[in-house]
Amino acid sequence: MKKIFFLFFLLAFTVATFPAAQAANKTETSGKQQQTSRKTAGKRTSRQGSTTRQKQAAEAEQKKLHRQLNTLKKEINRTEKAKGKAAEELAQSEKAISSTERSLSELGKRKNLAEDRLSRLSYEHAQLQAIIARQQRQLASIMQQQYRSGGENRMKLLFSGDNPNRISRELQYMNYFSVAYAELIESLRDNLDTIHAKRMETNRARQELEKIVSQTNRQKTILEKEKAQHAVLLAQLSEKLASQKKEAERLAQDEKRLAGLVNRLNRAIEAQRRAAEKRQAEQRQAARKKSSGKSRATRDETETVRKAPYRPDTASAFGRLRGRLPMPVSGTITARYGMKRADGPSWKGIFIKTSAGAPVHAVANGRVVFADFLRGFGNLIIIDHGNQYMTIYGNAQSLSRRVGDNVSAGDTIASAGNSGENTETGLYFEVRHNGRAYNPLDWIR
Repeated sequence: MKKIFFLFFLLAFTVATFPAAQAANKTETSGKQQQTSRKTAGKRTSRQGSTTRQKQAAEAEQKKLHRQLNTLKKEINRTEKAKGKAAEELAQSEKAISSTERSLSELGKRKNLAEDRLSRLSYEHAQLQAIIARQQRQLASIMQQQYRSGGENRMKLLFSGDNPNRISRELQYMNYFSVAYAELIESLRDNLDTIHAKRMETNRARQELEKIVSQTNRQKTILEKEKAQHAVLLAQLSEKLASQKKEAERLAQDEKRLAGLVNRLNRAIEAQRRAAEKRQAEQRQAARKKSSGKSRATRDETETVRKAPYRPDTASAFGRLRGRLPMPVSGTITARYGMKRADGPSWKGIFIKTSAGAPVHAVANGRVVFADFLRGFGNLIIIDHGNQYMTIYGNAQSLSRRVGDNVSAGDTIASAGNSGENTETGLYFEVRHNGRAYNPLDWIR
């Protein structure tokens, strides 16, 4: 009976205390969960505050770089204007030098003509000297004959009482001798005067020509000095501009990286805000952030010359010369068709490095349609070969032909130089058909 009573009491006690214990356990578990939630929220708030500070610092640095980049761009614009002015002055100097060299070439031709004239005058002088010597011998012969005749004068002969026929004959002979003697002396005097006049005329022409050549050479020397000064200034400005552009590119890359960082930080802050509302959304956002944060390879766009397909042209004279044209100048090819230039665009022709002043020859028969200075190409000459075929010769030191001149294959049309903005000395050469550039190496043998 006691055992039954004890079991009943134990059962009642258990039933009475179980809800209280369960409530206590729930309260303890809820407290632990709230504490953990507060800790997690505190950590998230701390991370969010740190990210915000990073974003603010990055935005401040971005603004600073943006100001520096704008300042540098203004300096680049000023430098480019100064470079353009220097290039224009250099172009004027090179154009003047080309004109001066053309004048020197023409003066050289005049000098050659004067030398030929001097040679002819020397030959004529020798002939006159021979004539004068012959006339002197004739005078000597006349004088000897007069001496042998005894030096009779006309009055003595008239009063000699000799045979009248003999007197008449002797007087006639004396008259002949007198006339011949006078004519000979007059001719001798004329020849001497002619020699003297021709010698004076030739000397004056030579002195005048030498004076002109001397003045032209002095002018060329002055122009060459100006050209050298302009070239040095242009090189300095080009170097400065290249440095500034390099610095601008570096700043632009820095700004780009910072902009990416700011964007990533913005996405992180947005992701953290959403994660505080819903853990599942945080996981998806984190996955998107991870996938979107992967680096993407950027591709530099470079301008290339599209290989223009060429259809064989056997109907035109120039088209049949494809693969058989001579080199326009002797030298080394340093830039080929399609190669990318340092400043961006690709070569549409070839550059042949050679010595300054090397003769440039026309590769085929044609007519000169352009012969002048063109910025970027220097002294430029273009030859039309008919059927829309043209060859272009640039970077020349001087041009030997004018617009409208007809040229034959092998004719000298210019001299190689560095009149363009190219730092190397040589010739830039292109082949075009219907305005389209083709690879010159396909045309040259």
